[in-house]
Amino acid sequence: MKMKKVIATVLSCAMVFSLAACGSGDSGSTGSTGSAATTATETAETQKADTGDEKQPEEAPAGGVELEVITTFAGNDGNAQNYKKFYQQWEAETGNKVVDMSATSDDTFKVRIVTDFETGSEPDVLFFFNGADANSFIEAGKVVSIEDIRAEYPDYASNMSDGRIPASLVDNKAYAVPVNGIWEAMFVNMEVLDAAGVAKPGADYTWEQFEADCQKIKDAGYTPIAAALGDIPHYWWEFAIFNHTTPENHLTIPESASDEIGQGWVAAMEDIKALYEAGYFPDNTLSAKDDETFAMFVDGKAAFLIDGSWKVNGIVSACQSDPDDASTLDAEKLSKFDVTYVPAKDSRKTTDLLGGLTMGYYITKKAWDDPAKRQAAVDFVSFMTSDDVVPVFAQHAASALKNAPEVDESVFNELQIKSLEMMAGCTSITGVVQDLFQGESRVPTFDGMPEIVTGKVSAVDAVQEGLDIYYSTN
Repeated sequence: MKMKKVIATVLSCAMVFSLAACGSGDSGSTGSTGSAATTATETAETQKADTGDEKQPEEAPAGGVELEVITTFAGNDGNAQNYKKFYQQWEAETGNKVVDMSATSDDTFKVRIVTDFETGSEPDVLFFFNGADANSFIEAGKVVSIEDIRAEYPDYASNMSDGRIPASLVDNKAYAVPVNGIWEAMFVNMEVLDAAGVAKPGADYTWEQFEADCQKIKDAGYTPIAAALGDIPHYWWEFAIFNHTTPENHLTIPESASDEIGQGWVAAMEDIKALYEAGYFPDNTLSAKDDETFAMFVDGKAAFLIDGSWKVNGIVSACQSDPDDASTLDAEKLSKFDVTYVPAKDSRKTTDLLGGLTMGYYITKKAWDDPAKRQAAVDFVSFMTSDDVVPVFAQHAASALKNAPEVDESVFNELQIKSLEMMAGCTSITGVVQDLFQGESRVPTFDGMPEIVTGKVSAVDAVQEGLDIYYSTN
């Protein structure tokens, strides 16, 4: 299979998600952003020529502008170094300065961002989720829509397909310019599978086959599933529910635990409980942190890991003697890892995946209303979402670029190539319902997962409690 065809398939899957789950933010804009970083004068002149409007945004002062920027490109995120490289390049080309306040994404990070907006401490530019997590600051008018930005900068995000830019759940307008899309799937440690006499799961892998393979792996002295149910049960929660829904109704939140979709949610929690009772998770799954169980996986102690496309770079880094230096990669060690589809149950196809274009760059009203920062913020986001930069971040995942770049297979490592091949076989990509089922609503089944799997709380009661909280606050 030619790599260009693979990339096209990946982008097609991302488009399916965006159109089905997020709607369209199309404003009819066409054209390309051209150079990623332009001077304030060049941009203003181009704008004047395009619009004929004599009123222009003020230029950046000669000494440069300082932008406060928060992203999730931090810690073990595989794109952390790419982000640093490119924002420093932008600084060098523009004379502006980025005050980088990035942090690893988790629920604490999300709360921090929401709190920052509530207290007036928001940054100038934010790389953040575009689902329900952003509702509060969009409702408060604290960020600027792409439509409003284009009223003054017509070429803003014009290199993106508007149909693939997810729209806000608040007003169906697009606010965040996406960079890289994501998918969620199942990574496998082939060294463990080979030792247990288990074949790599394929495109028609069923839940029943998965359970049988888990038992073989356990009997061989290994842990079948690397997961910290007391810390990050998110991926198992989501796919277990997906196994009892369809791409068409997965993003529908049930009205109660007793309706058809609600019963699917309950059955999903019981599926996870059955895996726990069978001893397929780590012995300390209820107390371990996600980093610990991930280490079990890369160290050859566990076989299966459900996670996202960003984990490819984490696995690659774990196969380098220097995590920050790609030249130290142990290719033989990396060859022991693969990625495949999550086992299917009921009507879901094994090749139906979860994911989409879930994050992007926002420009805050705070920066937009500052004459000295407006131009710099627009220029920074345009640079970081340009045709030259996006493919570096997207790599083996997806993007909203109108013109998918032709990719030379030689630029990818073996696990990235396996990821592209896996994505080429996907039949659909559906968004994650947990992004709609937010905050306290998730506590009974997320934080409460240990109680569910140990039988202290019934699955039906936990699901119903979460739904009661959801409908009392929405």
